[in-house]
Amino acid sequence: MKLADQVVRSFRVAKVFRENTDKINAIDFSANGEHLISCSEDDQIVIYDCDKGTQTRTVNSKKYGVDLIHFTHSQNTAIHSSTKVDDAIRYLSLHDNKYLRYFPGHTKKVISLCISPVEDSFLSGSMDKTLRLWDLRSPNCQGVMHLSGRPIAAYDPEGLIFAAGVNSESIKLYDLRSFDKGPFVTFKLNQERECEWTGLKFSRDGKTILISTDGQFIRLVDAFHGTPLQTFTGHSNNKKLPIEASYSPDSQFIFAGSVDGRVHVWNADTGYKICALNGDHPSAVQCVQFNPKYMMLASACTNMAFWLPNPEELPQ
Repeated sequence: MKLADQVVRSFRVAKVFRENTDKINAIDFSANGEHLISCSEDDQIVIYDCDKGTQTRTVNSKKYGVDLIHFTHSQNTAIHSSTKVDDAIRYLSLHDNKYLRYFPGHTKKVISLCISPVEDSFLSGSMDKTLRLWDLRSPNCQGVMHLSGRPIAAYDPEGLIFAAGVNSESIKLYDLRSFDKGPFVTFKLNQERECEWTGLKFSRDGKTILISTDGQFIRLVDAFHGTPLQTFTGHSNNKKLPIEASYSPDSQFIFAGSVDGRVHVWNADTGYKICALNGDHPSAVQCVQFNPKYMMLASACTNMAFWLPNPEELPQ
């Protein structure tokens, strides 16, 4: 089955999990699409089996708190930022709930964390105005970029370059092999007056970059020239939440949460809004991602919802 407007509109909530007592602040699918991991403000890490639609385990991180969780290239380990004690990044074995390594260095809250699609390295951006490059095998930082404002970061799909969004006004592209020479290109975008950028993502074909904000719009820019392509609006975000926007795996559609508890969907090429899916979320949906392998969507407020297309609404 291919994703098309009619298929997207047919998505319905197939399963709701209500394990969390507080807001889920980050989710991540494993690369093979079989598992989903979430973390929340009640300091819980929950792992789900996407194939069976079940919750497989819960790990608590009461001491350090947990945010920005990501699977590494192994499904048994994850990295996450901390919300208590210090601003170190932590590398966790999910198998036995032990920390394998700490990555100290940031002096303020980490607001961006992303793992390389091809190797065991990752990037972190912090309110201390630095971007740091790390290797999972070493606690020592592999490189530091000092920037003029708060940075968010993303790897391109080939893991050869990374983008840094700085101060909600410019995107700088770096070559990973020579990042110490500085960015090879900088795109200046209009300064966002009423909101801040909260996330960057490359499309899977590497041609566009999606910018999430804590305001009422999401932006799509050309990854080669920095030209603005689309502005997606119509979802509500009057609470200044870092609402996540995500691509479908074919980069055709953009999904985002909303304060109204719905999931809003746009066509990436035209900017046209396809629909707003109602999942009976009792509060703001901050996290939305499409499974990289299966025809499945996940959205989260305090509840986690798994969505599937409704076969009765699909063309025969």
